[in-house]
Amino acid sequence: MCNFVFENNIFSPVAFYLPSPPKCHQIWLYHPHNDISSHACAESGFLVSFAGQIETAFFPFHESLYCKFSLVYGPEWEIVAGLQEGCSQVAKRSDDGRHSFVWNFPIDVTFKSTGPFGWPKIVLQVYGVDMLGRDVVRGYGARHLPISPGIHEQDVAMFVPVTSNFIQQALGWIVGKQPEFIDPKFVAQGNGREVTRVQSQGNVTLQLTTVMKDFTRFGFRVGQHGGSGDGD
Repeated sequence: MCNFVFENNIFSPVAFYLPSPPKCHQIWLYHPHNDISSHACAESGFLVSFAGQIETAFFPFHESLYCKFSLVYGPEWEIVAGLQEGCSQVAKRSDDGRHSFVWNFPIDVTFKSTGPFGWPKIVLQVYGVDMLGRDVVRGYGARHLPISPGIHEQDVAMFVPVTSNFIQQALGWIVGKQPEFIDPKFVAQGNGREVTRVQSQGNVTLQLTTVMKDFTRFGFRVGQHGGSGDGD
């Protein structure tokens, strides 16, 4: 299979084998003893590239939707190529019985870091248009980007916030304003989530290919742990 890897910070096409999507959870194993000095590690950092697309979505009760994405990551991570956020085209629901929305919106971003803490997450926001032509949020979702090399397919569960009582809900219908998060990246955080009321809406499917460079050089490797799926 032909894919791209980094050589001297430049993508070069080479032929190599990409493993099948992992069938078990992945964990990070740290080796404290390595031959690379901390000064050299701080200067360079390992590289992780994610390339793929936001493929489809399932929202059975809506006619046309579009999707926004943004990336959230820790302080040790830095984007060296690609965009941190983007917005797809508007797609209409299919009539083939699956009731899916097809975007195939591309994602291509490369990170540099010195450690896996703060591994990047993708935050998704799906919007539609109400009867008055206003953009209304139809779902929020977040998930870690794949943590192992290879081709991965991920499903992101989507949800919307709901009001705390019936009076506020009725008022929202009258004025045409539904509850939204002030900061959409809130869904990628843990603080305050325990007091947030939400309702499930649908799901979005991603397909991403992960390529790593100099990861083992920094004393890290990807191990396997009992379970199923590619982990989160």
